[in-house]
Amino acid sequence: MSIVERVKRRFARPPEPVRVAVLASTDPGERVLAWGTLVCDGGWLVATSRGLRVVPPEVTSVTDAEVLRWHEIGSAKWLATTDGGGRFEVVRLAEVEPGVQARQPEIRHVLSDAGDLPAVVRRRVDETVVASQRSPLPGGGGVLLVARRIPGRPTREWTVVFDDDAQRSDPEAREVARKKLADLVAAEQPD
Repeated sequence: MSIVERVKRRFARPPEPVRVAVLASTDPGERVLAWGTLVCDGGWLVATSRGLRVVPPEVTSVTDAEVLRWHEIGSAKWLATTDGGGRFEVVRLAEVEPGVQARQPEIRHVLSDAGDLPAVVRRRVDETVVASQRSPLPGGGGVLLVARRIPGRPTREWTVVFDDDAQRSDPEAREVARKKLADLVAAEQPD
């Protein structure tokens, strides 16, 4: 993509279906930050102020369930091609019990034109993470202890993500993870 094309893209308005989808959101403050054109079935992968959403070529109805909020994204890996497109590999985190999240199956989005989408997604996901620390568990493996900013909540939220889902059912591993998390939370509390 030439410099002129990049400048045009930066100041271009989002496609009409993207604007309609975001205007139909229940969040009146939601706005489009960047978008990329999807290869399969057309449509767009759109970064908004709320999260990441897929907008089909023709918008018939939009629900908030279609938005993957920024703090729910465990990872978003971008694999670029030489033609301005590429592939996003997005892993969603789901709460499986209070304070414990599990990685969901990877979702792939193939884009013919990514524009500024990779940089915006990276920045938005990174902005939710306040702190993270990887800790080993007895018997191998480990946990990721993550503090994230969540819109509408006054304090950051700490969660545990096990490297291996099987370790979540191991009582010893669970106890060690709980202790490590409690120690981190206690360390940041004022005396």
